[in-house]
Amino acid sequence: MPDQAVVVEPKTDGFELKAKLLGSFDEMATRLGSLQPFSVSKSPDGLKVLKVESHDIQKRPFLFMILDMRSDRLIVYYTIALDASPKLRKLSVLKVALSLLSLISDAYKVEDTELFQYLDSAIDDVLGSMSQSYSSLFNNYDSLFNEYKETKGLNIELETSNKNLTVQALQLDDENKQLRADLNALQTYSDNSLMVMVQDWLESHDDAIDINDFAKNYKIPSTRVEQILDRMVSLGYIELKG
Repeated sequence: MPDQAVVVEPKTDGFELKAKLLGSFDEMATRLGSLQPFSVSKSPDGLKVLKVESHDIQKRPFLFMILDMRSDRLIVYYTIALDASPKLRKLSVLKVALSLLSLISDAYKVEDTELFQYLDSAIDDVLGSMSQSYSSLFNNYDSLFNEYKETKGLNIELETSNKNLTVQALQLDDENKQLRADLNALQTYSDNSLMVMVQDWLESHDDAIDINDFAKNYKIPSTRVEQILDRMVSLGYIELKG
């Protein structure tokens, strides 16, 4: 005989707070009716808002909450998963209820003192149930998260600085190339300049010239020196002696 699925029923809980109707339930139904995943229905006593969060294997609502809004009080019913913390679940339901109430605050108002006391009690229950190790873990997480945000901010600043440095490096590289081009232009002598330099060399070296010495002295290729000497000979400026 095949095994039959066992239907697990969730735990239930709820709370009640004093409230006051300032507008009309019709107006509230109109505002809340378009919200997802909520469904709104009118009741003889007021308005009910349902939020279904999950279903069981038989497609029945399993995890859900109901806000029963009456003219003089708000009653909240909700279910709790068997493996969930009732205290955390209560706080989660309160968060949803407060979000909904903020949308109709001019038409429906929960008594502040009672709400704040209940919320304070719910928060204390959660904090009181935390073990020392969990509290330390949360504090470490909070500290690490702050460090992460600071590091992320620093990383953005470094990326910006790196981009600026890259632009500056490209500019300097362009300037360096231009300076090299200018230097090469200065080091490249014209034919006339070279002929004058050769004549000065000959005058100071007893009309003799060593091509390699001349080229090394003026940082000119020796072939260039040979070319200018040949030209000076052809123009009759100098004569070669055997």
